[in-house]
Amino acid sequence: METATAKNTIWPDVEKIRNEFPILQQSINGNPLVYLDNGATTQKPVQVIRAMQEYYTGYNSNVHRGVHTLSQKATSAYEAARHQVAAFIGAHHHEVVFTKGTTDAINLVAAGFRKEFLHEGDEVIISGMEHHSNIVPWQLACEEKKAHLKVIPVTDNGELDMNAYASMLGPRVKIVSVTWISNTLGTINPVKDIINMAHAAGIPVLLDAAQAIAHTPIKVHELNVDFLALSSHKVYGPTGIGILYGKESWLQKLPPYQGGGDMIKHVTFEKTTYAEPPLKFEAGTPAICEAIGFGAAVAYVTQLGIHKIQAYEHQLTEYAIAQLKTIPELRLIGEAKHRAGAISFLVGQHHPSDVGVLLDQQGIAVRTGHHCTQPLMDRFECPGTVRASLALYNTTADIDRLVEGVRKAVTLLG
Repeated sequence: METATAKNTIWPDVEKIRNEFPILQQSINGNPLVYLDNGATTQKPVQVIRAMQEYYTGYNSNVHRGVHTLSQKATSAYEAARHQVAAFIGAHHHEVVFTKGTTDAINLVAAGFRKEFLHEGDEVIISGMEHHSNIVPWQLACEEKKAHLKVIPVTDNGELDMNAYASMLGPRVKIVSVTWISNTLGTINPVKDIINMAHAAGIPVLLDAAQAIAHTPIKVHELNVDFLALSSHKVYGPTGIGILYGKESWLQKLPPYQGGGDMIKHVTFEKTTYAEPPLKFEAGTPAICEAIGFGAAVAYVTQLGIHKIQAYEHQLTEYAIAQLKTIPELRLIGEAKHRAGAISFLVGQHHPSDVGVLLDQQGIAVRTGHHCTQPLMDRFECPGTVRASLALYNTTADIDRLVEGVRKAVTLLG
C-alpha cells in the first residue's frame, strides 16, 4: 500500500528533502526516527544551520549604529531577514516586528490594548480552541481592566460555532484574537469570514498563525488582518524568535511594549521619544543569529513552494486519518471538514502518555498531553490526547510506522 501511495504523491523529491534535515538520519531506541511532533517544533534543514553558523564564524557583531564592517554586515543580514519574512507573508518590512515568538507577539498586543484601548465593561473575544498563549495574556488584561473575556464555542466535530460568534460582535468588543489552525484539532478556521465579520462591526482582529505559517499561504494584506503572530521554529527555523505583523496604523497607535536600547529616538532624564515601528517594539540587542536563521527558513520554504507543500500535506493528512481509522480502539478528537495535519486521538481507555512512551520505544516521536489547550480538553472531556503532527518531510511510510506502532501499543497495553 505504501509503495502505491508514494507513486501517486505530488512530492516525488521527499527523500531528497529528508536528506537536508540531519536530525532525521538517526535511530531512536534501535529504530529509524519517525518524527511526528512538528506541531511542537519543526526540524531544521542544513540551509538554516549553515546560515546561522556563517553568522557566528564570519561576521558576529551587534546590529544598528555600528560603523565597522562586521556590524554593517550583521545589520544588513538582520534587516534582510525582516524583508524575507515580510515578503513571505505579503507584508511591508516596516510592518514586521521581531519578537521572541508567537507568545511574545500576542503579549505585546495584549499589553498595548490593556494600556490604551481596554476599559471596564469592555469585551475581548477568543475561541474555545486557543493555545494558552492566546488565553492567558487576554485574561490578565481583562482582569486588570475589569473587562470580559468572551469565548466562541467549539462544536462536537471541532469547528467554531460561527452563529455564536456573529451574536457576540457587539459595541463593547475591542478585539477578536483567534487561532488560524488549531494546534490540537488541526481545524482550519474560516479566518476571512472571522475578519470580515469583525471589521463590519469596527473591531480589529489578531490571528495566531503559529500552526499556519508552515502549512498554508499567508497574505496579510489580502486578508486585511490587523495583527498576526507567528514563530520561526514552527516553519523550520530556530527557536526564540518570531514576528508580530501589524498594520502600520495600529503599530503607530500601540505604546512601546518594553523600554531600552534600539527602540528610542532621543533620551533625556525628563523625556524619551521613540523610534518608528518596527524598532519601537524591539528593545535591546535582538536575536540576530536567530533572525538570520528565520530568513533562511522562509527562503527554503519559498524555494520549495508553499502551495506545493500545502497540497502534499493535505494528501498525507487524508492518508493518515484513513489509516488510523482502521484501528478499532482509536478515537479521533476533532473531525473538522477543513483541517491540517495535526491529528489528535485516544486509544481505548489508555492514558495518552502510556501510548506515547510505547511509540517512543519504537522510534516514533509524537506529543501527548493537553497541548497547552486545557479548556479544549475539558470541552471534549479528556485529560489529553496523543497528537501526531505532519510536516513536509513526512511520508506515507512514517504513517504506516505510526499505525503499526499504535497497534503494537494496543497489544502491549491489553
